[in-house]
Amino acid sequence: MKENKYLTIYNDLLSKIRHGIFKANEKLPSENELVQQYKTSRETIRKALNLLSEHGYIQKMKGKGSIVLDVSKYDFPVSGLVSFKELAQKMKKPSKTIVCELELVKPDDDLKKHLNVTNKDEVWKVIRAREIEGEKIILDKDFFNKKFVPSLTREICEDSIYEYIENVLKLKISFAKKEIFVDKATDEDYKYLDLDGYEHIVVVKNFVYLDDASLFQYTESRHRLDKFRFVDFARRSHQ
Repeated sequence: MKENKYLTIYNDLLSKIRHGIFKANEKLPSENELVQQYKTSRETIRKALNLLSEHGYIQKMKGKGSIVLDVSKYDFPVSGLVSFKELAQKMKKPSKTIVCELELVKPDDDLKKHLNVTNKDEVWKVIRAREIEGEKIILDKDFFNKKFVPSLTREICEDSIYEYIENVLKLKISFAKKEIFVDKATDEDYKYLDLDGYEHIVVVKNFVYLDDASLFQYTESRHRLDKFRFVDFARRSHQ
């Protein structure tokens, strides 16, 4: 019963943080005040606050209480391999995919290197702007080896290419290697995104493989600087 109580308090405080009742950089009520408010023990309040701290919503500071951290950014999983559709469903925010370009191309030197293809191969080039809450803040530049993805349509690209690959083509997407860095915004970024004055972009390069270790996709995902925090979970191993 006590465990349910601290989770109820955690979820209530989290809701108030997300809805701006407790704003970024402000202090939460003291432990004593929360004990009175929720009519529970100090231990239960501490468990709820510890959970908020572990998940990055507050910073507990000795002698100062709990400070609310800025949670206005969208969490982008660094180690996960998820489609934008899956990410949007998890965020529960109004979202939309705009297909800017869809064409079959002959690979240039960079694509040959990134996708391990030759002059004889053809590559699907898909450029999509991702809109969240009315702002275009991600530009996804996807390249698929036609050998593995024989056809693509605008409708598939507006919905989910991964769903099409897994459910229709029956291919198993297995793992990806990633590179993350900050780049200067390009003319293409300015053309397709709402950059809101930002001159730099966070770039995530993905090299995506099927379960037989075939490299079938190269992606360059370009994110507006202020809208994302890239999250991962790490546990130190003990010998």
